[in-house]
Amino acid sequence: MSKLLKASGAIAVATLTSRVLGMVREMVYMSFMGVGLVNDAFQLAFTIPNLFRRLLGEGALTAAFIPIFKDKEKNHGETEMWRAANAVISGLLVSASVIVGVVMLGISIALGVHQFDEKTELMLQLLRIMFPYMLLVCLTAALMGMLNSRGHFFVPALGAALLNVVMIASVLWLTPCFGHERSQQIFALAVGVLAAGVAQAAFQMPTLWRDGFRYRWVTPWRDETVRRVVRQMIPGTIGVAAFQINVTMVQGAAFMIGTGLVSSYNGAVRLMELPQGMFGVSLATYMLPTLSGLAAEKKFPEFRATLSAGLATLIFLNLIAATLLFVLAEPIVRLLYQHGAFTPENTRHVSFALACLVPGLVAFSTANILARAFYALGDTKTPMQISIFCLLVNFPLSCWLMLPLREGGPGIANTATSAINVLLLVLALRKKLGKLEMQELRLTLVPLVLTAVTAGLIAWFGWRGWEKYVGHATIPLRIGAVFVPAGIAGTFYILTALKLKIPAAHELLAFAGKRFKKT
Repeated sequence: MSKLLKASGAIAVATLTSRVLGMVREMVYMSFMGVGLVNDAFQLAFTIPNLFRRLLGEGALTAAFIPIFKDKEKNHGETEMWRAANAVISGLLVSASVIVGVVMLGISIALGVHQFDEKTELMLQLLRIMFPYMLLVCLTAALMGMLNSRGHFFVPALGAALLNVVMIASVLWLTPCFGHERSQQIFALAVGVLAAGVAQAAFQMPTLWRDGFRYRWVTPWRDETVRRVVRQMIPGTIGVAAFQINVTMVQGAAFMIGTGLVSSYNGAVRLMELPQGMFGVSLATYMLPTLSGLAAEKKFPEFRATLSAGLATLIFLNLIAATLLFVLAEPIVRLLYQHGAFTPENTRHVSFALACLVPGLVAFSTANILARAFYALGDTKTPMQISIFCLLVNFPLSCWLMLPLREGGPGIANTATSAINVLLLVLALRKKLGKLEMQELRLTLVPLVLTAVTAGLIAWFGWRGWEKYVGHATIPLRIGAVFVPAGIAGTFYILTALKLKIPAAHELLAFAGKRFKKT
């Protein structure tokens, strides 16, 4: 467990840096665009190529590639390992370039032969500029997978921080070069996305170079490693990233249903991604190569123990995060977003979307880790089938709920289907492994949930008291409206968990104590 915390803790530090900068980026974006037509067009255009980052950078490519790369290292030596990596990268560059070319040509033809409404035309123009980002994130995903397999977690996780820095810079310094109207300046953000993709890919190279990697063209067409990766990756694209596919599909529907829905829901998703990225993605990034190694060596008791420990830590951390985001949605959105073009009315819409979305935070992250367990065992079919079922339920449910609840509908639908996803994954994994050995986790779950609910009530009464007697007229008061009730509730949660002898709480406390002594 301590090794898991040490490795995933290093990833969490880098991921926290990235997510905080991502949050700053979103604050800058919201201040610049507000909620409305321009923001809707940009967010949907960015969502489409960014989907490939979610699928590849945090999903299917790494899930398929890391076990194979690790097997090459252990059983065939470094020469074959690097050759296999070059074959995969060569195939990736060719296939991604073809897709980018076809999509950009199709968009250009569509814009030339058809007159779209203002919002759709702006979205397509932005998408044409940003779609090459897909190629860059495909390359970055492969490089990150190689680094993770070699035991480097901090540098790949920190690469996203550089991406956010470049994107923030595009708003602050590049927008004045593109005109005076917001509909013109928005193209500066599209250019910034491409520049950020280049920077993130380049950031991975020095560490790989020191490890001995040199890129050489390897014909991928008949390469067995490439075929294995493709076979694993195709179902994995759906299996490991159902939530991200849902986000893209639902945003497309929201774009057509009404103005402001995409940007409101997207603002809520960004807030939820902070704890999800810190804890869920960090643990999943560490656990895939770890579980793959245990599975390759047939150490299934250790496999079960590592999986159980990871899930226990994830649930302990994300449960309080989800509770505080739900209860304090309005003051959090007001503090982070409400300035510039972002109005109090926008705060109301985004906070409602956030309150509907965050109850599913634990399920989203848990499904991510359970999917990694299947991939470590070489099974991509089972999570794919489960995800297809959940996708088929989620999309019509989101559209149906979006009509009366607008931006709140997709959040409720995602929460419900993610819970179903977790249940089906657990049942399937137990059948595959015979048993999961998670008795300790089940025994601590009920008292932990009750503790989180009590902490949520403390936070709610604290926030309402602050609003009544102090208010939120200034930035310091807005900070207090979030952190005072959150601090009190969080302290109660941790102390109660320690008193109840929740193993994850004691492990984290011991780990933090060791880190503090070293410093």
